[in-house]
Amino acid sequence: MPNFEWKGRDRNGNTQTGVLVGDSKEAVIAALRRQQIMITTVKEKGKEIALPKFGGGVKSKDIAIFTRQFSVMIDAGLPLVQCLEILGQQQENKAFQKVLLQIRQDVESGSSLAEAMRKHPQAFDNLYVNMVGAGEAGGILDTILQRLAAYIEKAVKLNSQVRSALVYPAAVIGISVIVVYLILWKVIPVFASLFEGLGGQLPWLTRMVVNFSNFIGRFWWLIFLLVFAGIYALRQYYQTEQGRYQLDKLLLKTPVIGILLRKIAVARFCRTLGTLMSSGVPILDALDITARTSGNAVIEQAILVVRKEVEEGKTIADPLSRTGEFPPMVCQMIGVGEQTGAIDTMLSKIADFYEDEVDIAVAGMMSLIEPVIIAVLGVVIGIIVVAMYLPMFTLISQIG
Repeated sequence: MPNFEWKGRDRNGNTQTGVLVGDSKEAVIAALRRQQIMITTVKEKGKEIALPKFGGGVKSKDIAIFTRQFSVMIDAGLPLVQCLEILGQQQENKAFQKVLLQIRQDVESGSSLAEAMRKHPQAFDNLYVNMVGAGEAGGILDTILQRLAAYIEKAVKLNSQVRSALVYPAAVIGISVIVVYLILWKVIPVFASLFEGLGGQLPWLTRMVVNFSNFIGRFWWLIFLLVFAGIYALRQYYQTEQGRYQLDKLLLKTPVIGILLRKIAVARFCRTLGTLMSSGVPILDALDITARTSGNAVIEQAILVVRKEVEEGKTIADPLSRTGEFPPMVCQMIGVGEQTGAIDTMLSKIADFYEDEVDIAVAGMMSLIEPVIIAVLGVVIGIIVVAMYLPMFTLISQIG
């Protein structure tokens, strides 16, 4: 049997590596999952295979539509295999269609729905599979699918809010940089040639702008190279465990953006944990899945610390408060939910509140960023205009 080198993370978020003998890659993955190892890569005889993540080739929107239709069919009493057959045949996404038809075949062969879905992590992540498994065990698969559909739809909405908050200012900044670059590269050299013909000493501001323009004209390739090299180095650093933690920590401390990201993280944490707990997933598994889907390394580590203390018999609210990453109101409301035995309901209410807060924060950030960008662009253009007109003012005064 071949040897497989693997790399992943344990329940506490620590990176683990090793070598395992198995009949196939799937057998090795299954064995590691039983040890509660979240696998990132598997290598066989020098051939590295990166495991696909949630959404690889299958959009979250497709998953949400499928889940909603699936729940309606199950609730109407259609057989499971027939539901998968119908949904698979009508699916426009060919990659997703192939996944659904394979799941139908596995279910028809005797596998449970959760086991069949677990073989396709590019479409169904651990959260989805665990909730489906809980629904099958409790005989409430239709209810679980409805909760899943609502959860994914809210997650898609939250992600679209984040994109709308980032795309507009990024586009405006990008266009502004291009405009200023073209002015410095093409327009300023024309003025520089004119000033050179007039002779005399140029004002210091004009000399600074002209020298910067000459540098861009001669070394434009170096600027692009440095920008791309910086982006690549930053991405590579973010791929490391320490780099991801440090950059995520820096983002959370950034003014305005950090507040928005923290509200998004709280909303996602409460929505995910509440959905899992209301679906009957054990608390330790729910916390583990919630940590992996948090989207921020700092929040992930905080949730894993909470999980460890819960495993020792403590409540969620107290260790959550001690991490310092969650607002006191959230911790107090979770504590009230634990005392009243309605923690899943309380988590859903907190998630609703913070999703509304994200809407308000996005609108506020958009209204703040736009005038700031316009002001900065106006100052830059103003400096360039003044620098080009100063020699003319000097010349006019000499003539006068």
